[in-house]
Amino acid sequence: MASQEIENLASALARLPGLGPRSARRAVLWLVKRRETSLRQLVAALAEVQDKLVECATCGNVDTTDPCGVCTDPRRDQRSLCVVEEVADLWALDRARLFTGRYHVLGGRLSALDGVRPEDLTIGSLIDRVTKGGIDEVVLAMNATLEGQTTAHYIAERLEGLSVRLTQLAHGLPVGGELDYLDEGTLAQALRARRPVG
Repeated sequence: MASQEIENLASALARLPGLGPRSARRAVLWLVKRRETSLRQLVAALAEVQDKLVECATCGNVDTTDPCGVCTDPRRDQRSLCVVEEVADLWALDRARLFTGRYHVLGGRLSALDGVRPEDLTIGSLIDRVTKGGIDEVVLAMNATLEGQTTAHYIAERLEGLSVRLTQLAHGLPVGGELDYLDEGTLAQALRARRPVG
């Protein structure tokens, strides 16, 4: 049996996404074996992030500065705004380096079952950002779930009448996907979004 302190560390790591109790224990053992290098670096990095972590008041991103690095980057297209559900979605899109504009994080998605209403999200500040002007396109990058699409539809209704081009990420067949392995919802969306060849 390990000491209570080591068990506490394993329990804390087990709460992280993708880590269960066994994986957390293996991570703790790995860190303990490398305590002079890896463990010290991890502790220092965690302490630094804990002290400096802030939420960007403009877009909702998590960073160590407010406004965040994405909002202050002069190379980004200020006229294009991508709306995402969570910070993880922003990071995934930005990691791909395909979108060069700015972002807006909603902080979730509408869900009647979970009691998430429009006022629980940052939809109001999104409308304010668009109303102020200077934005030509709003890209709705919601997840392809019922709640995600409901959220996108609600935002589209709220932005109706404003002079902004509204677009949405395409949904359908993944690259390399085989029809036999896809669910009916993905196949239905792919058929609805079909386009001419050539």
